[in-house]
Amino acid sequence: MANNQENKTELTYERVLLKVSGESLKGDRDFGIDPKALDFIAREIQSILDVGVQLAVVVGGGNFWRGSLAQKEGMDRATADYAGMLATIMSALALQDALEQGYGIVTRTLSAINVSQICEPYIRRRAIRHLEKGRVVLFAAGTGNPYVTTDTGAALRAVEIDASILLMAKNNVDGIYDDDPQTNPNAKKLKFVTYLEAIEKRLGIMDSTALTMCMDNDVKIVVFDLFESGSLLRAVQGEELGSVVAAHPSA
Repeated sequence: MANNQENKTELTYERVLLKVSGESLKGDRDFGIDPKALDFIAREIQSILDVGVQLAVVVGGGNFWRGSLAQKEGMDRATADYAGMLATIMSALALQDALEQGYGIVTRTLSAINVSQICEPYIRRRAIRHLEKGRVVLFAAGTGNPYVTTDTGAALRAVEIDASILLMAKNNVDGIYDDDPQTNPNAKKLKFVTYLEAIEKRLGIMDSTALTMCMDNDVKIVVFDLFESGSLLRAVQGEELGSVVAAHPSA
């Protein structure tokens, strides 16, 4: 089993909430799941389990479904959001399979909506118990409520499980910028921003509800490029990378 505690080293963050977007899971494809991207993410996850990290993951579903786009095309917002929750379950099951089949990592998917045939219901104490036993816990279906993003779901779950840090994994973006680095080559990288700056400047890290929840509960956020090999391990070991959102720089 890959959840090996023998190699445990001194950790800066022992219990981590990782937010993985659906965009990351689709890799270079236009839609769905890219097996190569999935395997890369699973391998990165294995690297932090080998040093003793307790890991929970919130998985997005944008690789299958965009509720906001469906709403623009006339679909009822709540219905579109529920469809998006189902998409996150598909993403979580794909990641679960990559972890278990590829690396022998014991994984549990917990859903905020009832789909008992394929995953467990989300129960806070059960999730924490899985983490304490060294299992990777995948949180699917957001919060189970429409009008709420998976970013807010990630912030909520981080608070509920008492995570040391919230890692916002990005797809080929290595932090927070004052403009879109994909379209503006002069965009400036911001190593540190406060919660209020992130909200007021609308820097696109996560939605304002999620940022406010992190601010109110003092949850430190690190935004980093998931597809830079070794970045996840460096993040949990407290190395400086990406960009940090917190109340003050020394947080």
